[in-house]
Amino acid sequence: QVQLVESGGGMVQTGGSLRLSCAASGTIFRPNTMGWYRQAPGKQRDLVATITRLGNTNYADSVKGRFTVSRDNAKNTVYLQMNSLLPEDTAVYYCTANVRANWNEGANDYWGQGTQVTVSS
Repeated sequence: QVQLVESGGGMVQTGGSLRLSCAASGTIFRPNTMGWYRQAPGKQRDLVATITRLGNTNYADSVKGRFTVSRDNAKNTVYLQMNSLLPEDTAVYYCTANVRANWNEGANDYWGQGTQVTVSS
């Protein structure tokens, strides 16, 4: 059973920083693409940033230059460093990973439980 466990959410003031972490467990395989999405109240879940196994990254325009996604392949962990946070960054942040659970299955997308990030003005 693949599980993604997130940590690092919280409340900060405008201009502050937070670092999210997400560790994938329950598989012997290294995840392909890992990343972060977010969902604000009453809105759809949107891409924040992704990173491939080789380190190629993709960012939403709204976070470019402020957020940095990285990963530690040895730990099956993805990080999101968030700087210069704005009130509009307030949302539940979800980790995702595309990974094989076992030799009998192809890769599937898995999601974490979400972690709340609140930025006060």
